[in-house]
Amino acid sequence: MSKRTVIPFGPQHPVLPEPVHLDLVIEDEKVVEAVPSIGFVHRGLEKLVEKREFPEMVYVIERICGICSFGHGWGYCRSVEGNMSIEIPDRAQFLRTIWHELSRIHSHLMWLGLLADAFGFESLFMHCWRVRETILDIFEETTGGRVIFSVCKVGGVRRDIDGEELKRIVDILAKLKDEIKKLADVFFDDYSVRNRLCGVGYLSKEDAKELCAVGPMARASGIRQDMRLDGHGAYPYLDFEPVLEEGGDSYARCKVRIREVFQSIELIAKAVKRIPVGEISAPVKGNPSGEFIARMEQPRGEAYYYSKGSGSKFLARMRVRTPTNMNIPAMVKTLQGCDLADVPMLILTIDPCISCTER
Repeated sequence: MSKRTVIPFGPQHPVLPEPVHLDLVIEDEKVVEAVPSIGFVHRGLEKLVEKREFPEMVYVIERICGICSFGHGWGYCRSVEGNMSIEIPDRAQFLRTIWHELSRIHSHLMWLGLLADAFGFESLFMHCWRVRETILDIFEETTGGRVIFSVCKVGGVRRDIDGEELKRIVDILAKLKDEIKKLADVFFDDYSVRNRLCGVGYLSKEDAKELCAVGPMARASGIRQDMRLDGHGAYPYLDFEPVLEEGGDSYARCKVRIREVFQSIELIAKAVKRIPVGEISAPVKGNPSGEFIARMEQPRGEAYYYSKGSGSKFLARMRVRTPTNMNIPAMVKTLQGCDLADVPMLILTIDPCISCTER
């Protein structure tokens, strides 16, 4: 009779980019059960709404996560703007959408590199991050920052991008597609990569629904769920459908993210072609006094932003629910029955962000 052993995995591990801790119940080399523990980092960001004026709070919310910083800032601003019934200029909506899709590209390229590192393909890891540097250069040129941008504000955006610069960004991304296609061919066709991804970490459509999976984790199991379809920003003018796969395994999740990189490049090209002229911000008068919920499609999935005004310059409450928090139950499901050697890779298939989860 096989003996079961409990192995602590994390929070420090060579493969993990952030402090995830799991207690793995092992039978031989198979994982029977995974028990997650979160709560190593307590930053109290939501509590700071009581001490930071609501326009300043954007800088704090952006620091929930460096990779999704623009999306967090936009989600917070949408929540406060809905609270105060502020109409955002169309040009600002398009600029926000362009920066958000650039964030999706750079997040997915980073994830692809980390996935390659997880199954030992170091040169592929370096190539993914080399290509990602081009996106960070675009951010630096258009916002002044490479990680935290501080370009989104309540009422619109702080900086404009002129027409020539927008066209140049489209040209850069068009050339970048060839580099990304070379990376995609390795992930899609290389035997050693497929051997590590295909059939590993299966999550059925029913389980994905029951466990409330979000983002690429859900779409790789065939669930048509994408908060960009709710009509915010410039997305109503861009005519797109969410990227779906039916496989439900690690290979399907990899395909979804790679296809989303190409989709984001196309969305940016459409947005640049259709961006209107005009103002980039609206006047903000008074203080928030109601409550409002905004939902965003971050690179990792649906994020939820709730703000409650107090009638003063300080919010009474701010709540953020991040996609990693929602995808942990689905991750635990995929770990059941996997080989011990596949654990780091399966943790990475949800694209974990513990700094997002532990706010």
